[in-house]
Order: sequence, then C-alpha cells, then structure tokens
Amino acid sequence: MTETLKAPLRTPPPAEHAPRRVWTVALAGLGALLCSLDVVVVATALPALRADFGASLSQLEWTINAYNLVFACLTLTGAALGDRFGRRRMYVVGLAVFTLASAAAALAQGPGQLIGARVIQGAGAAVLLPLTLTLISEAFPAEKRGVAIGMWGGVTGLGVAAGPVLGGAVTEGLSWQWIFWLNVPIGLAMLPLAATKLRESYGTRPQLDLIGLALAALGLTGLAWAPVRAPEVGWGSAEVLAALAVGVVFVAAFLGWERKGARYPMLPLSHFRRRGFSTANASAFLLFASLLGALFMITQLFQLGLGYSPLEAGVRILVWNATPLLIAPIAGALADRFGNRPFMLGGLLLQATGLALLAGQLEPGVGYGSLVLPLIVAGVGISMVFPSVANAVTSSVPLGDAGVAAGVNNALRELGGVFGVAIAAAVFTTYGGYGSPEAFIDGAGAALWVSAGAAAVGAAVAAFAPRRA
Repeated sequence: MTETLKAPLRTPPPAEHAPRRVWTVALAGLGALLCSLDVVVVATALPALRADFGASLSQLEWTINAYNLVFACLTLTGAALGDRFGRRRMYVVGLAVFTLASAAAALAQGPGQLIGARVIQGAGAAVLLPLTLTLISEAFPAEKRGVAIGMWGGVTGLGVAAGPVLGGAVTEGLSWQWIFWLNVPIGLAMLPLAATKLRESYGTRPQLDLIGLALAALGLTGLAWAPVRAPEVGWGSAEVLAALAVGVVFVAAFLGWERKGARYPMLPLSHFRRRGFSTANASAFLLFASLLGALFMITQLFQLGLGYSPLEAGVRILVWNATPLLIAPIAGALADRFGNRPFMLGGLLLQATGLALLAGQLEPGVGYGSLVLPLIVAGVGISMVFPSVANAVTSSVPLGDAGVAAGVNNALRELGGVFGVAIAAAVFTTYGGYGSPEAFIDGAGAALWVSAGAAAVGAAVAAFAPRRA
C-alpha cells in the first residue's frame, strides 16, 4: 500500500516529460471542451427544443440544470474516485459515461427522456472535468502550471466559443439531436488515447471517505435543488425552504464529520483557512453564477428578442465567448509571473462592467453594433478569470490534494451556475416574458443586471486573495 500511495510522486525520466505533458494538456483540454461545449450548445438550442417538444420554461431550465445539478453534487465524488482508483482510469470511465449519455440524449423522444440523459451526462462530467485539472497539476511543476492551465482554459474557451456557432449551424442545418451526436465520435476517439497516453497517478488517501461522500452529495443536492425549483414553485414555497434546510443540515454534518469523525477526510477543512483557496473558490462560485445566468439569457435574447436565426445568433455571440481561446493562455502565463489576484480581480470587474453595459443598451429595436463592445469587455474579463482561479485553487494546496481541490472548485462552479440560471429565470419572469420581443428584452435586461451584480461581488471577494500562492 505504501508503494501505491507514493505513485503520484514518482518523477518520470526526462525523456518522458515532454510528450506526456503534451498529451496531458491535449486530452485534459478536450475533456474539458466536451463538458463546457454541452452547456453552451444546449443553451443555443433552447428555442428549437421549445418548439419541437412544446417545452415549458421550467423544462428548458431543466435541460441545463439537470446536467449542472448532478455535476455539482457528484464532482467531489468524481475527484475522490480518481484519487483512490487512479486518475487516468477514472478519466476514461467518466469519458465513456459521458459519450454513452450523449447518444441517449440524441435519441430522446421528449423532454423527460432528454433531461434523464442529461442527468447521466452530468454524472460522467462530474468524474471527467475535475480530473482534467488534476492531471495537469500532477504533470507540471508549480512554476510552469499557469501556462499549462492557461492552455487548458483556452481549449475550454474553444468549446464556449464554438458552442453557439456549432449549435446554431447544426440546429438550423440538421436538427438539435446532432448537437449530442457530435460528442460520440470525439469521445470514442479519445478513449484509447487516454488509456495509453496519460500517466496513472493516485491521491494520498488509502481509502474512500464513504460517509463524507454521501453527506456532501446530499447537502449539495439540497442546496442545488432549491434554486432549480424556485422559479416554478416560488422561493417561499415549502419545497424550496425544505430543500435549503436539508442542504444546510447535511453540509453542516459533512463539515463536522470531516473535522472530527473521518479517519481519512476527503476534504481537509484546513484548506479553507488558506486565503488563496477560499477566495478562489468563492470567486469561482460568483463567476459562474454570473456567467451561466447571462448565457441562459443572451443565447435566447439574440433569437427571440432580436430576431436572429440560431446560426446568426451563434456567430454574433462569438465576440463574447471566443475571447477565452485568445486571452486565457496569455492570462495563465502572466499569472505565473505576476500572481493570480490581479487577473481574478480585473477579470471579474471587466465581466461586471461588460454585462452592465449590455443590460443598459437593451431596448426594443437595439442594433447589434451597440452590443459588440459590452460583449467583448465581458468576454475578456471571463478569459482572465478562468485560468487564474483554477491556478489559484490547485497551487494553494499540497500536490497530493490537487484532486480534491479541483473537485471542490468544480462543485462550487456548478452550484454557482445552477443558482445563476435559476435567479436569472426568476428575474426574467418577474420583469418580462416570452409574450413578445419587447417583453423578452425587458426581462432579459433585468436578468443581466443581476448577473453583472454577481460578477461585481466576485471582484470584491477576489480583492482579498493573496497576490501569490
């Protein structure tokens, strides 16, 4: 057992470094691309799903939130499984589950079946995505990690950038089912490469903290269920209040167990006393609350509010979400030199500014030209935050805990996204609706103001981050 636990600390021969690292960045980036692409592609296809299935607003939310909910609840489990049974092995398992679920989503005959497939996709992504960051952290020394994570963020940005265009082109030229079919050949091609090109590594814990896993999953489920259901049944409903109470109770029980009861705690609570870890995770939660709330509205705004086709909308949104492909690698490299805080703080401020400018421009008859600058400003901000938050999280803990650190970060990111979409939908229905383009613009503008506010709060949190890990 001692030899097994030392496996992640083995230093490969010098000749092994370069090719393994190239394959690690490529496969980790592609895994993250698949996970991020599916969120964006589905968001672009929401109007088509609404027309094809006659789906309600609640069902449209669930096509995104079912994925995010399961992802948020199980990502700690995915990271822990990788630490215990092998990160390469579990990466392959997560990729296989994700690929099969994509085929099931493409074959769905109604919103219920589609949502069920999205649940399974979320489970696969919960294993796949946190391990992409762990694999990179394990393969690169701390002084070179920012560059690698920046490249990872750039490839992830490719998914965000290509999603609206790809989703629009596929939805308009073929059908929405093909946005899921496209994952299948990519996943099948990656499986043998991941099994042979990635280096196996393990965490430092000799056994799983099963009680901790169960308590964390139940707590996160309660906390995520409440905002998902709130737009339909109301924030003051018994269901939402009970879900919040259950979430708080189980999260508190999880923290108590990790502090005193667990022999091998899956999450050392001492990490939260590190400012780099706590501020980066809080910033990630608010970043994704802002980002996914805005994404949920903007992808529909360009079609239902401004009258563009899915493809036309996707092309026009590129000025917003293509920026990570260009900016994230540069931001990651500069963060190695100047520290993560300037890029976390500056990026969230730019995101808040861009979304506020966008919300202020929205009115019936607004032209696309008036929206370009706000979208670019917000996109540059997002691109700066992606790699710096990920680098701050993994570099603020010992290398052996990089897996659980990535798992916590992904759980909070996805939980933030669930809250962001739910709150944006609630604000949208309060101030507007689907009745007319004018009503949609009114609701979308109000929701974007809230998304801008979330990014501004994130910037205030990032200001307390240490300049260097």
